[in-house]
Amino acid sequence: MKRSPQQARPESRTPPSAPSTTPTPAWAAADDSAAEPIGGLQEYYYELCMEKSQEIKPFILHILQEVDGEIEKGLAGITLNVAGNCHLMPVERVTGEDFWILCRILENNPYINGLDVRYNLISDVGASYAAKLLQKNTTLKHLRMTGNKIENEGGMFFAAMLQINSSLEKLDLGDCDLGMQSVIAFATVLTQNQTIKGLNLNRPILYGEQEESTVHLGHMLKENKCLVELHVCKHDIKNYGMKQLCDALYLNRSLRYLDVSCNKVTQDGMVCLADVLKSNTTLEVIDLSFNRIENAGANYLSDTLASHNRTLKVLSVVSNNIQGEGLVALSQSMKTNPTLSNIYIWGNKFDEATCVAYSDLIHMGRLKSDNTDVEPFVVDGHVYLAEVSNGLKRHYYWTPGYGEACSPSSNAGLTLVPVEHRLRTCRLSGHGSWA
Repeated sequence: MKRSPQQARPESRTPPSAPSTTPTPAWAAADDSAAEPIGGLQEYYYELCMEKSQEIKPFILHILQEVDGEIEKGLAGITLNVAGNCHLMPVERVTGEDFWILCRILENNPYINGLDVRYNLISDVGASYAAKLLQKNTTLKHLRMTGNKIENEGGMFFAAMLQINSSLEKLDLGDCDLGMQSVIAFATVLTQNQTIKGLNLNRPILYGEQEESTVHLGHMLKENKCLVELHVCKHDIKNYGMKQLCDALYLNRSLRYLDVSCNKVTQDGMVCLADVLKSNTTLEVIDLSFNRIENAGANYLSDTLASHNRTLKVLSVVSNNIQGEGLVALSQSMKTNPTLSNIYIWGNKFDEATCVAYSDLIHMGRLKSDNTDVEPFVVDGHVYLAEVSNGLKRHYYWTPGYGEACSPSSNAGLTLVPVEHRLRTCRLSGHGSWA
């Protein structure tokens, strides 16, 4: 297969140096020049593996073959998906050695603008390779590193990269064991970086009770004019931290999706959020799942949604210790608020009034069945609610065995994609974006 000029490869060279605290692996020490590849991405991968005496991974080879087929069809905007949690075929997880080779393959490739390497064995060494790639690469728009334990040092490599890179738009570092230093570094860099539209910093390893990281993130939101989607799940955010974020949202006019799930926000934090929603006309998705806002917090939100806010489209209050009074109040707000279309309430304390209220919303067509996580059913004349697998992050941690994973109706988070276009992925990926 003859290669087009756009598929030309850079000359082979020694891989980027590893972090100073980590010795460079022996496989990467050679400085031999590889022969010019004679075909597409799979041939180039094979040649680089042979040059570095690196094991050829059948899964990676097969994915590259699929991508070569997409490129031959003239398609662009492709996401290279080598996620380690794919169940559609046997997967041998990507290591730092494999990742260096992938970085070489992706250097300014005009057809690939996304890389998904979730749940592999990439450490801070691999993070340094990715960061150095992105310092020069101008075609990669989306990078998903979810679940790779790059830790604080790896996070610092990415933060430093964002001071240079001006093309990356979405970066997912959730569940990567980031430290306080790297989270603060991201917040600092994003006061200046005006390219990143979506950032996931879920579940860092933080110590202390001062909510220092949230304070810095709040300051960033006051300055940043570009960020559309922010995930700070499991940041140990309490009411003080929620107030810092809300204070910023009085000034911020770009953020549309805020994820503060799995934190420690209570009704006092909802006083701040309800107040900012009276004037904020940008936020469209708020994920409050797995906090503890209770009835009082739900009532604060429902009052604002019923009388003031006409921008919010999606609200998740899953598992917030809300009882019937608060849940019914939220359902009533939907009757006067024409904009709120998706609401997720499972994991709270349903009474019969709650079941009847949401059953009525669904049956009258005000709440579509695909836009909530409950479904009514009747037993002996009494209405009950059953859980349905719809939600903001339905396909965040896993890939379905068949079908598409990015249907807007089954994954509300993907109805708001920060980038103007959706990604084209190879057939094995099962993922078009991340929520």
